[in-house]
Amino acid sequence: MFAGSWGAFEDPDTSAIASALNDRPKYVVSNTLSDPQWTGTSVLTGDIAKAIRDLKTRHEGTLLVPGSGELVRWLLANNLVDQLDVVIYPVVVGQGIRLFPDAGPDMALELLGSRTSPAGLTMQSYRPMGRPQYQQATLDTDEMSVVGRGNRPS
Repeated sequence: MFAGSWGAFEDPDTSAIASALNDRPKYVVSNTLSDPQWTGTSVLTGDIAKAIRDLKTRHEGTLLVPGSGELVRWLLANNLVDQLDVVIYPVVVGQGIRLFPDAGPDMALELLGSRTSPAGLTMQSYRPMGRPQYQQATLDTDEMSVVGRGNRPS
């Protein structure tokens, strides 16, 4: 999708995004693609976890995953995410594919930063912190207090 859009500019210098994407290395995780046909694009196959760890070790800069919920879920499950940036649009959509599935392991997140745009978009950055440590919920006479990382009663 990206190659057909941003990689197809006749003059990438007319778009800051096209220029940036065309000037940087790109990596595609795929079981079916062998020849991406977009200059600077490499296909990762085989042991994907090892390939990504190798990229993180030798690559200077930030590796981004734009728009692939399936890959993000896999990366999270394999402890390959250093930072998770989430953008929330002020709209409720009642259907579609969820970023986080109904089932699967819980994950603690440390908030690194949060901001809101003038249009109401919120952008949060989190660091994955492994499995949350839950503590027992306690009920006192005035209120129920929940204590524990993740603030979720067990």
